[in-house]
Amino acid sequence: MKTLGRNAPLQFSPGIGPGATSHINPKATLLPISSHQLKVKHSISSSSLKSSSPISFDSGGGGGRVMASSNGCNNLTTKNFLRHVESLNNIPSGAGKISQLNAVILGEALASEENDLVFPSKDFSNQALVPSPQKYLEMYKRSIEDPSGFWSDIASEFYWKKKWDEPVCSENLDVSKGNIDIKWFKGGITNISYNCLDRNIEAGLGDKIAIYWEGNELGVDATLTYSQLLQQVCQLANYLKDIGVKKGDAVVVYLPMLMELPITMLACARIGAVHSVVFAGFSAESLAQRITDCKPKAVITCNAVKRGPKVLDLKEIVDAGLTECAKNGISVDVCLTYENKSATDRESTKWQEGRDVWWQDVVPKYPTTCEVEWVDAEDPLFLLYTSGSTGKPKGVLHTTGGYMVYTATTFKYAFDYKPSDVYWCTADCGWITGHSYVTYGPMLNGATNIVFEGVPNYPDSGRCWDIVDKYKVTIFYTAPTLVRSLMRDGNEYVTRYSRKSLRVLGSVGEPINPSAWRWFFNVVGDSRCPISDTWWQTETGGFLITPLPGAWPQKPGSATFPFFGVQPVIVDEKGVEIEGECSGYLCVKASWPGAFRTLYGDHERYETTYFKPFPGYYFSGDGCSRDKDGYHWLTGRVDDVINVSGHRIGTAEVESALVSHPQCAEAAVVGVEHEVKGQGIYAFVTLVEGVPYSEELRKSLILAVRKQIGAFAAPDRIHWAPGLPKTRSGKIMRRILRKIASRQLDELGDISTLADPGVVDQLIALADT
Repeated sequence: MKTLGRNAPLQFSPGIGPGATSHINPKATLLPISSHQLKVKHSISSSSLKSSSPISFDSGGGGGRVMASSNGCNNLTTKNFLRHVESLNNIPSGAGKISQLNAVILGEALASEENDLVFPSKDFSNQALVPSPQKYLEMYKRSIEDPSGFWSDIASEFYWKKKWDEPVCSENLDVSKGNIDIKWFKGGITNISYNCLDRNIEAGLGDKIAIYWEGNELGVDATLTYSQLLQQVCQLANYLKDIGVKKGDAVVVYLPMLMELPITMLACARIGAVHSVVFAGFSAESLAQRITDCKPKAVITCNAVKRGPKVLDLKEIVDAGLTECAKNGISVDVCLTYENKSATDRESTKWQEGRDVWWQDVVPKYPTTCEVEWVDAEDPLFLLYTSGSTGKPKGVLHTTGGYMVYTATTFKYAFDYKPSDVYWCTADCGWITGHSYVTYGPMLNGATNIVFEGVPNYPDSGRCWDIVDKYKVTIFYTAPTLVRSLMRDGNEYVTRYSRKSLRVLGSVGEPINPSAWRWFFNVVGDSRCPISDTWWQTETGGFLITPLPGAWPQKPGSATFPFFGVQPVIVDEKGVEIEGECSGYLCVKASWPGAFRTLYGDHERYETTYFKPFPGYYFSGDGCSRDKDGYHWLTGRVDDVINVSGHRIGTAEVESALVSHPQCAEAAVVGVEHEVKGQGIYAFVTLVEGVPYSEELRKSLILAVRKQIGAFAAPDRIHWAPGLPKTRSGKIMRRILRKIASRQLDELGDISTLADPGVVDQLIALADT
């Protein structure tokens, strides 16, 4: 890969060298159920990832691949790709209407983790884009048997200056056969910004609201129609061109959730520049790493932002980051700074003349029209850095055409999108969810989108539902971390608001434990809104396994079935596909349009990390169980799997068992060295407010795990935790927990991105309690 320099556009040529989980249980939550919610018990193994047992050979349609069954898995080797979705033809038996769920008062009795079937209402299914299992199977079958035809038909709905060459897709996922190489719609000439904006305006949506912006403080808001948004995108695009930003150049963006963030992304895309958004919460050191790696022509930021009652001086962080870069010989000529008057004023902002420029002083002076830079489908669209096991961030590179088609399609079907919907995804654009499902996916569909600057519990824990009622939100997409946090705060913050506009809920970022799923469904959605519990990653670009609302019954906590064109497989440690009901490593065979193409500047690491572990497959790094009905259950990152005396135990399973205890509010589990068992289970536990620590309670928590999983999964150590180390986005920093558990306190590393760094000192103080 070529190095990005002053006059070197960002390019790549193949062959040239997303999360932690916690679980929360509320103090007292009554679980109601509506008349259309049905349940049937089914058996799925909650055991850990298992190694394979006897190998059998499939000489039929499986292409001669060696098949295997694992302990507890059915030794079935069906002959075709539909083998794990055909179960939809026979919805699990035993379902029937029930008047009520066995009511569980969380906080008084252990929460049940039995898996209920939750059916969509007939009214919902009748209006859904995919109204039945049969329709899904019909579309899914075509997407696998005829991917070129399937995706070409969808791609044709977008604007292409020149149609793509044949074949639609070319790929090599097998490192033994050469360099990993994925291409979709190669030769097609398009522009994603044009398709998000101009195409919708030409279709008559110019006066439709594109963005409702909700500020941190109550009553502070703004709107942009699609026409107004295009004008502001063009002004910034013209400014960027004027300062020398060209096709292929990188622009680093360090902005909070102001409207200027999606404006910047779309402006970069319009002129063929490659945006690299860095979450405005990362430290100066982390920002400097990313700037040093991609060497941008400009950095775009704002002077400060308010998150809840706190003011964060973002410009100072950028200044420190750029100073660090200069020490390494990397200089940035322009730092465009938006004046966020609600947080601070110009006079309080440190300034470097000749480099720093106020957005409001220059951008509004530029014309409101800007010619489009037409790009090849395989030209880079954006870089997004994600954490790596080595500590060095990985620059995930997505290209234009396939990503455009895939994000638009997954958004449309996974949320059952209708033109009248008002959509709100709570994610920050600093993460992949904000790229795919705040900016690009919704706008490619002409959707009305909410951008929220603040935090969900400010000024109180009812803020989300206040926003839902204010804008009549119909689709609400958020993270399990937020769901569990709001559960903990109590139902009264939810039920004081109407929420009648909601029709689809969504979950993203990590596996959602069944009790949180039920609370989300029953309390937030009034037992009437399907939940799209999506599984995907920064690397995948869009959803790979997800429910389609209205298409089939859901099981709380299961991501259910693959999206169109996606072929998930579960393999054992040797890379042998496991059939039937089983647990193992989740891989994907064959590419999909939204797949990332490389790691910037390090194609060798791309191949080593994602394709060498299991040649011929994309390795997700996640563990997965598949139940007897074909439903997929994500068990967390493989590096969050603990090997105890030969038993592979998913940390998510142990955490879910711990929070089923009525006095456990939250838990996070890590592995530590054990001289006898190899690894031991170390659990950080936060108790329900007001409950004191005690030896009796410790034993009771361990017993809850023994009962739900087995004696082999019982924690070796319970570490009382008033709080857990989390980033401002709610992600638990397991790296820190592992160091505390191992008493490697001199190796804690950078804790500047934590929402409350003081939690670390509290945990250390309680380490030997």
